[in-house]
Amino acid sequence: MKFTGILAPPGGDAGTELSLDAAPFVTDLRLDQVITAVISGKEEYELAPFFCRPLRQVESVTYRQDVMRDLETGHLLDDVTAFAAGMRAMRAHLAQAESGRYDLQKDRWFLDAAVLYGNAVNRLLGDLAAVPPRSRGLVDFKAWLTAYVASDRFASFFARATSLQAEMAGVRYGVLIRQRRVDVRRYAGEPDYSSEIKTAFERFKQVDSQQYNFAVGEELDLNHVEARILTGVAELFSDIFSRVRSFKEAEAGFVDDAIVRFDREIQFYVSYLEYIAPLRKLGLSFCYPDVSETSKEVSSRQSFDLALAGKLAAEGTAPVCNDFHLQDPERILVVSGPNQGGKTTFARAFAQLHYLASLGCPVPGSAARLYVPDRIFTHFEKEEFLEDLRGKLEDDVVRIHRILENATPKSVIVVNEIFSSTALRDATALSERIATAIARLDALCVWVTFIDEIGALNEKTVSVVSTVEPDEPTHRTFKLVRRPADGLAYAMSIAERHGLTYDRLQERLRS
Repeated sequence: MKFTGILAPPGGDAGTELSLDAAPFVTDLRLDQVITAVISGKEEYELAPFFCRPLRQVESVTYRQDVMRDLETGHLLDDVTAFAAGMRAMRAHLAQAESGRYDLQKDRWFLDAAVLYGNAVNRLLGDLAAVPPRSRGLVDFKAWLTAYVASDRFASFFARATSLQAEMAGVRYGVLIRQRRVDVRRYAGEPDYSSEIKTAFERFKQVDSQQYNFAVGEELDLNHVEARILTGVAELFSDIFSRVRSFKEAEAGFVDDAIVRFDREIQFYVSYLEYIAPLRKLGLSFCYPDVSETSKEVSSRQSFDLALAGKLAAEGTAPVCNDFHLQDPERILVVSGPNQGGKTTFARAFAQLHYLASLGCPVPGSAARLYVPDRIFTHFEKEEFLEDLRGKLEDDVVRIHRILENATPKSVIVVNEIFSSTALRDATALSERIATAIARLDALCVWVTFIDEIGALNEKTVSVVSTVEPDEPTHRTFKLVRRPADGLAYAMSIAERHGLTYDRLQERLRS
């Protein structure tokens, strides 16, 4: 049996890696912030590529979802974390075995690394037996691991390693220090003077004395005196030291590639679950969405922007959650309402959910039904540059045209505040043409706009409006609801842009 990894079923879709720099939607949706936060502290595993490979097949998505569910069952996540700690310790010992200055010490680092590896592998198998996994990924890995541990190769290797370590632990010797001379000899039953010294000084102990704690650095390498003592010990016990050296030479590549692969790939799941754990403690919900490659009837309850949630969690607060749904033939959510009302955040959350779902991860929300897109496209407002000869309107047209050229019926498109630099009549005409093209394409889309008419363009468009407090219109609720636009969004946008809102006018009149 061959182990091919824990990120996709054998022969399944493993995703096509995106470049964080070359995919504008990653930064527009702040997914780069999410990915950076998720993999923080796990740099040794190089996890970023795994989070930049969205899947295209439902089978692969559900495969990962099932592994995630397994890790959230019982103590399996803790068990995998303990395995990772054992492997990390093993790597540290191997590094010392490579970088140390003295061969005898390097031999012992290598031997201890071998025992750490065998213990980690055996413990993991025992943990998987104690809490049998249900996911195809972990069931297959457990079957492979069972055969690996039972193999003559591993059994012989681990038996030799533990036996040699036990023998090394039994080596006893004495050191006689006379002025500048140090003699090493076999242990001859001399008393342990450390206990006598401790007893002698016990009378000077002060119960209520102030404690002065300080850290003492542990020097891993031997100094020249210790090295000479070790050389003397090796001469006294040449047989065991010789066999340890032979073991190192024979077992130089004892770490199995499949174990290394599992150790790295399982961290994809662990890192994400660890990242969302504190968000769950704040009361935010995460769910495993129903995913489809065919149905575009998508929905979510209590969803939120994951990047924003991570930022607010550091302040001890949580974002406002929202719902959405599209049912056939609806495809385009047209989001309007007052500025700073959560419209862009809602649009980001919609696309984030589809991206995270395509990775096989739990998504923000209490329940969700999502589509597995082939690509995600975003059109967000960009800062103008003097060296760019294109005007803002031309830039908007060029960029949205490029999106429409590359998008397919399987794509998800996010359009945010397009054509805000031109007159309302022109913006409306251009927006209607583009929305019609997206509807004809049959792609899923979220469109944040100040042009209310887009929401009632045809049967594929749905109006969603950000709301304010009924008694205090200047207070945003950040809740968005499905209802016809009220016609005030563009007026408020113009008034704010020119300083003609009620509050600004009052200030000017008072002055």
